[in-house]
Amino acid sequence: MPKVTIIVNGIVQTHEVEGRTLLVQFLREHCGLKGTHVGCDTSQCGCCTVHLDGRSIKSCTCLASMADGHEVRTIEGVGSVEALHPLQRAFNEQHALQCGYCTPGMVMQGIDILRRERATDDATIRHELEGNLCRCTGYQNIVDAIASCAGRRAQAQGHTPESSGEA
Repeated sequence: MPKVTIIVNGIVQTHEVEGRTLLVQFLREHCGLKGTHVGCDTSQCGCCTVHLDGRSIKSCTCLASMADGHEVRTIEGVGSVEALHPLQRAFNEQHALQCGYCTPGMVMQGIDILRRERATDDATIRHELEGNLCRCTGYQNIVDAIASCAGRRAQAQGHTPESSGEA
């Protein structure tokens, strides 16, 4: 079996895997990272969303060998219990989760939305979340969390509606 080496959450992970091994399987079964969930195996739900070289992907659609030599960040590489990522904090404050199964994928997708500065309004956030399914929340609190986090980022950079004349 060929060896695959991926930098996962800053740690070099080298494992022998079959050629058909999906990235989600590599992460869960070979790296022991269970935060990346398997929901549908058909790229419909987004529970397996991770970042590959800084961009969100569905890890059930990527072979582990395709990520060989690249960097992957999973939910375990985002914040910590002691120091939550701002979006994780916003999810908590906005009550943006119920059962929690979709939450890792939603957070990873949300971070990518924020990185690309696509959290401009609720309709855009909802569009950017397409392909990430939640069966519990109805999405509004998830949208609110992402919007809230985008607002904090704008304020931290000095871009408030008052400072830009948008009020």
